[in-house]
Amino acid sequence: MTKSNRITIILLVVVFVLPVILAKFALENDWFNRGSTNRGELMEPPLDLSAVMTEAQPSWRILYVMPETCDVKCSNALYSLEQVWVALGRQAERAQATVLLTESSDVAFLSSLSEQNHLHLLTADQQNVNQVFKDVATDGIFIVDTLNNAMLRYPLQEQQEQAVMDSRDMLADLKKLLKLSRIG
Repeated sequence: MTKSNRITIILLVVVFVLPVILAKFALENDWFNRGSTNRGELMEPPLDLSAVMTEAQPSWRILYVMPETCDVKCSNALYSLEQVWVALGRQAERAQATVLLTESSDVAFLSSLSEQNHLHLLTADQQNVNQVFKDVATDGIFIVDTLNNAMLRYPLQEQQEQAVMDSRDMLADLKKLLKLSRIG
């Protein structure tokens, strides 16, 4: 074998084998972002809400669990729910902005909720809600699929400007899910 043939073979090996070896090391050592495009916190495993949504029709949902006292974070969450649902436009019929109420939810704030006709109120037993959310805090906004699985969670914000920015993230994730889904 001549020297030029050896160099050619070595170059071929380097060109074709080296990228594969580098890719393997990159995967094993997490040298890059794994391509996650969701903006909310992915819930693994998804939270099964079937126990608290027994009377609800199958639909995509933006869900908020109403706390005992509705503070600034709560008001911002309700505002975000309403705005995301309205911003869906033509897709709004495929999703519901849902507020989950229990017997301990803020009753004084319920009157202002009934004025917002886009929000669907869903009542559930406090014990069932506690059982479903035993490992996850209820202080957040959840995107729930048509099988009642909470898949994404968004934190509550005290600043309304930050709540609006989070609403944009919710809207982007929900639009993507609705685009990919043929159900609901």
